[in-house]
Amino acid sequence: MKYRHLLLANLFRRRTRTALTVGSFAVALFLFGILAVVRGAFHQGIDVAGVDRLVIVNKVSLIQPLPFAYRDRLLRIPGVAQATFANWFAGVYQDEKNFFPQFAIDTERYRDLFPEYLIPEDRWRAFLADKAGCVIGVGLAERFGWKLGDRIPIRGTIFPGVWEFNVRAIYRGGRTQDDTTQFWFHWDYLDERKPFQKGLVGWYVVRIANPDDAVRVARAIDEQFANSAFETKTDTEKAFAASFVKQMGNVEFLILSVGSVVFFTLLLVTGNTMAIAVRERTRELAVLKAVGFSDGFVLGLILAETLIVAAAGGSLGVGLAKLFTLRGDPTGGLLPFFYLAPAAMAAGVGLALAVGLLAGALPAVAAMRLRVADAFRRI
Repeated sequence: MKYRHLLLANLFRRRTRTALTVGSFAVALFLFGILAVVRGAFHQGIDVAGVDRLVIVNKVSLIQPLPFAYRDRLLRIPGVAQATFANWFAGVYQDEKNFFPQFAIDTERYRDLFPEYLIPEDRWRAFLADKAGCVIGVGLAERFGWKLGDRIPIRGTIFPGVWEFNVRAIYRGGRTQDDTTQFWFHWDYLDERKPFQKGLVGWYVVRIANPDDAVRVARAIDEQFANSAFETKTDTEKAFAASFVKQMGNVEFLILSVGSVVFFTLLLVTGNTMAIAVRERTRELAVLKAVGFSDGFVLGLILAETLIVAAAGGSLGVGLAKLFTLRGDPTGGLLPFFYLAPAAMAAGVGLALAVGLLAGALPAVAAMRLRVADAFRRI
């Protein structure tokens, strides 16, 4: 770059001011990165939802069960290709804060409906052969240091007693955003030991032959069980996951509001800083114009300085946010998907550059319009 020495000299004229401005961008972009991660964690279930899967729950509430016999009836509904079920367990491992999702699953078909969870075939067979066996995600294994063959005691809360499981398989996600913190075990094992709700399951998941028929099939399922003791409510998997996000409030609006306030404040701070910098250099800018540099050159010089500060601070902030996420979920299982995507990082740096461009626009235009005679008259 031909004028890099001039740019660097201007930037390092007030080192403390430049460092503080870069730091302001870094803090704002670090917060942006964390907000992006939190948003991604809340929307993870929506993003990975299968377009050909429907979720069936009790019409009264998700916590109300459905009969095991519904599985065969679901398979007879036109458009339904496969059906499976699961049951929430809600046990505690060692301490109440050690939260992770635990599901008693239909071992016959559950794996077929969720092929994104990758399990070695021999490990899956070992799990099927052990009634007290369990399958855990790689994220859960890393969190507690569990390995194949370990015996895991879980204290039941809904279903009382201490339940012991043998780790027979560890699954991985086929995609980055797949949840690898789940704990699966045999529904038969649960149904045999639980003192109540025998023959009942938590919810069903069905795969439909044609995703375009989702609305029709969902209506047919609910009509099939209408006016029964266990009426159903059927949604696409995406809509079902979105309902959980809504229960947490308008997370999207909250994140947008916080981010907007932060970046508006950053815009004001940066604009004020650049205005002061231009005012301090009135004589130098006048000299540049006097020796032949154009108004456009002065405009570009001020904008380039602002963009360099924005790029440095933005990259630093996004980089720090990425390093923070590499430590994993800091919430103890509430946000199992804690990942800052490259697209979000690029968006953060782009946003920082946009703020820098806007903040430097007014001071740059003022410098461009500066008249040489007026400038020397003020000195």
